[in-house]
Amino acid sequence: MQTYDLEAEGLRGLNSALHAQSETTNQTKWEIVNPKGSHAIAVGLDAPIEVNVKGSTGYYCAGMNKQATILVHGSAGPGVAENMMSGTVIIDGDASQYAGATGHGGTLVIKGNASSRCGISMKGIDIVVHGNVGHMSAFMAQSGNLVVCGDAGDALGDSIYEARLFVRGSVKSLGADCIEKEMRPEHIEILRDLLEKGGCDAKPEEFRRYGSARQLYTFKIDNAY
Repeated sequence: MQTYDLEAEGLRGLNSALHAQSETTNQTKWEIVNPKGSHAIAVGLDAPIEVNVKGSTGYYCAGMNKQATILVHGSAGPGVAENMMSGTVIIDGDASQYAGATGHGGTLVIKGNASSRCGISMKGIDIVVHGNVGHMSAFMAQSGNLVVCGDAGDALGDSIYEARLFVRGSVKSLGADCIEKEMRPEHIEILRDLLEKGGCDAKPEEFRRYGSARQLYTFKIDNAY
C-alpha cells in the first residue's frame, strides 16, 4: 500500500505519481490521506490500480479515468468521474452536480444521493445511485445506463437519445421526449447485473424504465418552416 499525504505533499506530486503507473506496476494499491476537499484528485489515470481517498473531494475527482478503481470514503464535489472511459469509481457519500457527465464507459457508484444533472450527456457509462438524483439528470444522455434506487427530480431524461434509465422511486417530472417504457425480460437482466455491480440489494422488478420517444432527433418536414 502506497500512502500519500495530500496536505503535506501536494496535488501535482500525487497525480504525477499516479500517472507514472502502467500495466506492469507493482504499486497497485494507493491510499490518499488528508484530501480536505481538494480538486482534481486522481484525474486522468490509465493503469489497473486501486486508489482509496480517505475523505471528501472537490471538483472533478477521478475525471477521465481509465482502468483504475477509485474509492472516495466521503462525498464528492461537482463533476466526479467526468468523461470517464473505463474502470470503477465508488463514492461512499453524496455527489454534487453533473456526476458522471459525458462518461464513455466504466461504472460510477454513488452510495448516497446525487445532485442535479447526474449523467448529463452520458455516452456509455453505467451509473448506479443508491439514493436520489436531482433535476435534469440524464439530460441529452446518449447511451449507457442510469440506475436510481431512490427518487428522481424534475425533467428526468430531457432530450434523451438511447440511454436507459431505471428508477425505483418516484419521478417528479419527465423531460422533453422522455417516456416510460416497457420493462422487458432483457432489461430485468441488465438491471440485475447493474444492481449487483453497484452493491445494491434492491430487486430489479421494483424499477420502472424510461427512455426516448425518438421524436426530437428525427427530422420532420413540418419543423423546417
